[in-house]
Formats: sequence, structure tokens, C-alpha cells
Amino acid sequence: MSKPLVSTNAGHQARTYPPRPEAVYFYGTCLVDMFVPEAGMDAIALLEREGIRVIFPDNQTCCGQPAFTSGFPEEALQVVASQLDLFPGDYPIVVPSGSCGGMIRWHWEKVIGDDAALKARAASIAARTYEFAEFLLHVVGFDRKDEGPATTVTLHTSCSARREMGTHLVGRELLARLGNVTLAHHDHESECCGFGGTFSLKHPDISTAMVTDKVASLKATGANQLVTADCGCMLNITKRAAKEDLDAGRAKPSLPGEHLATFLLRRTGGKPVGDAQ
Repeated sequence: MSKPLVSTNAGHQARTYPPRPEAVYFYGTCLVDMFVPEAGMDAIALLEREGIRVIFPDNQTCCGQPAFTSGFPEEALQVVASQLDLFPGDYPIVVPSGSCGGMIRWHWEKVIGDDAALKARAASIAARTYEFAEFLLHVVGFDRKDEGPATTVTLHTSCSARREMGTHLVGRELLARLGNVTLAHHDHESECCGFGGTFSLKHPDISTAMVTDKVASLKATGANQLVTADCGCMLNITKRAAKEDLDAGRAKPSLPGEHLATFLLRRTGGKPVGDAQ
């Protein structure tokens, strides 16, 4: 058995990583399910290509973050409690979103409150929860040959995912393992894109100003495309860029973007779901 890897997430204690497992649970997130299902399918393809069996619990739903961060603890508790039985096996839980992964890992126990039995189950789930890029880097040891042409990309990581799951560090490392990919850093890297789940709905004018700044910073890098492991941010950023393109009469997207899983799959000889369409 290989020696466990140890890494740290910003603001949290060191985490010990297990050897590559035989199987994992895949928590697809509601946003991926409804808006970017191809990102979830591509993440599953990457895991299966590494010889890992992927289990997709049918009754999974939202992680509860929208209700939790909007001040509805009872509703968040209902969402969380309804999913505590979805992961009976002792397998890692892989989440293709740093913000959702952070919610499960750091906040499900808070949502549960004082119920000792439920809290213990939430703690067990939290200990087995990994953000997708984190799992791919530290548990799988992903290191496949880059088969794509030379390109420059810019990376966006959600503000909560940076703080809670260290996604900027693992994202950078995975991209650095692709020999033909250059990573261009942008000025507003640590700043929120303005999505923030329900924040963008409650404060649309502020959200628009924030994402406009983010888009300008990303474009200023001269990168060919945006790569991110958070689909909410990706949709917010790329749709704002598309609106600017429409207003300017540009037919070609000035800031195309895709999930890190899709990007990695294509660069390493796989065929993303969206490419078949």
C-alpha cells in the first residue's frame, strides 16, 4: 500500500490522503446536473479511465448551500438530513465543485446542530469528501501526457473554494503537469466573480459590476480560454463575456470557458461529451 499523501487547504489543518480507492461516490451538484451535465460526465470519464468505479447516488440533490448562506437553517437541515444515507460504503465522495465540496466538508455538521447521531454521520461524510481536482491530484496522482497543441489558459477558482478547499493550488498543479499548456495569472484572481449563489439574484447590479471587473481581468491576460472547476462561476463569467460580445457585434467568443475536467480529458486523449455534439 502506498504511503498517504499530506497536503494543506488554506486556513485548515493538514489533510492526509489515502491510496487510490477501488470506487468513489460522485456528488454531481444540482448546478452541474441542471446546467452543465457534460462537466460531470467528463469528470466521471476521467475517474473511470484511472480504473476507479464511480457510484452515482440517484437521490442526491443540492448540497444545501443556497439555503444555508441565505439564512434558512431549517430548510438547509432538511436538505442535508435527506442525503446522509446516500453514502453507506466507506468510499471517498468526489465533488466537481469546490464551493459544494466545501459546504459538505466544513458546514454539514454545523447545519445538523446538536443531534449527536446525525452529526456523527455528517462528520463521517465530511472526512471522505474531496473536491474533484484535489482528489485527482493528491489521491489519483493524475499525470498523463498532454496531447494537445500549445495554448495559454487562465484559471478561475471561486472565492469560497479557494478559502475552504485550496482549489487554486491544486488547479495550478494539474495544469502545470500539461506540457503544452501555459497558465496566465490575472490581477483579480482572488476576488469573487459576483455569482455567490443567491447573491447574484439578490444584488444583480453589484454582481454585474463584479463580474465585469473579473471578465476584464481575465481577458487582459491574453489567454485563449478560461478554465475553472466551479460551474456557477464559469456560467456567470462566460455569460457576461458573451453579453459583451453581443453588444460589441462580435461573433466569436472573446472568453470561452470550460470545466477543468473537460479540459483535462481533451488534453490527455479523451473525448469530452460536448465534443460529440
